[in-house]
Amino acid sequence: MNRLFSPKVFQNYRCGLDRMHGNGKSMVKDHCEAMKWRRRTTQREDAKVRRNPYWTHENGINIRRRREAAKWSAKAAEQGDAKSQYRLGRMHYDAEGVGRNYGEAIRWLRKAAEQGYAKAQHSLGWMYENGLGVERDCCEAMRWYQSAAEQGYAKYQYNLGWMYSNGKGVKQDYREAAKWYRKAAEQGDERSQYNLGWMYSNGMGVALDYCEAMKWFRKTAERGNAKAQHNLGWMYSNGKGVEQSYCKAYKWYRKAAEQGHAKSQLNLGWMCNCGKGVEQNSREACKWYRKAAGHGSAKAQYSLGRMHRIGNGVRRSRHKAVRWLKKAAKQGNIRAQYHLAWSWDNEQGNYQRERWGR
Repeated sequence: MNRLFSPKVFQNYRCGLDRMHGNGKSMVKDHCEAMKWRRRTTQREDAKVRRNPYWTHENGINIRRRREAAKWSAKAAEQGDAKSQYRLGRMHYDAEGVGRNYGEAIRWLRKAAEQGYAKAQHSLGWMYENGLGVERDCCEAMRWYQSAAEQGYAKYQYNLGWMYSNGKGVKQDYREAAKWYRKAAEQGDERSQYNLGWMYSNGMGVALDYCEAMKWFRKTAERGNAKAQHNLGWMYSNGKGVEQSYCKAYKWYRKAAEQGHAKSQLNLGWMCNCGKGVEQNSREACKWYRKAAGHGSAKAQYSLGRMHRIGNGVRRSRHKAVRWLKKAAKQGNIRAQYHLAWSWDNEQGNYQRERWGR
């Protein structure tokens, strides 16, 4: 065997054996055998190979050996391996295999972050933002967030855009927020696509542009984002950035409504009741009003109360009408308060003042 393999090749061969045993490739799956070969490999002073036991432990193959995983990660981390330093920092933060120690977590995360490891930079920024293991410092958090974002990771670019948008650790700057949202959005980050669409639709940090807003809302709406679907429905309904189309508005409202979006459910109720983009159907209108009302929409509660009062799409019921009108009135809906003040009493045959009229 010594004639066939150099030390480096033999080391790789051992790594291959442990992976084949661990994954059940080409032989019976045997985690104990995998650990045996992995231990032999880790006898060599190679930080990258020392990380392999952590792979086994981290994925839950042997939870009882997490402490040993931390030990091997520490050996690799002490040799300067950034990924192991990050993992060790996370283990101290999560109390995985070691006691929870935010100070140690900061120490190892900083070592990895200073080597340019993006995950460590972001985690370190998060700890500064929340004051864990260090004094809270949003400016320092921002510095590390920016370092991570500049490496091109979409989720870190989104976080940086959010901080600029909300003035966290930095002066509020919608223009800068839009810049980072765009970088993330172009990589397919759904939250950034939605936020960028919202900024274009409101002229925040960018020129007001409904066409551009429509483009970004559509990207995330097609992936199932209910808020974006609702916004598309609103834009089609009002002809913003696109030719007005109640049929298309109904389509997008329905997609959002089926995910429980209360405003879309309210708008669907209105469209069904008025026959906008769909055949008029009072029963269907009541169904959507009821769903929105259940989410606390005062307008839907008022509409449902009115429909019960006049018997539109549902059986006429003064009791149910008053119940829904009261719910809306308590939220400050003026129309509901007015109708409660002069609600019709079928039994007495006259108008009767309610509490809201006193």
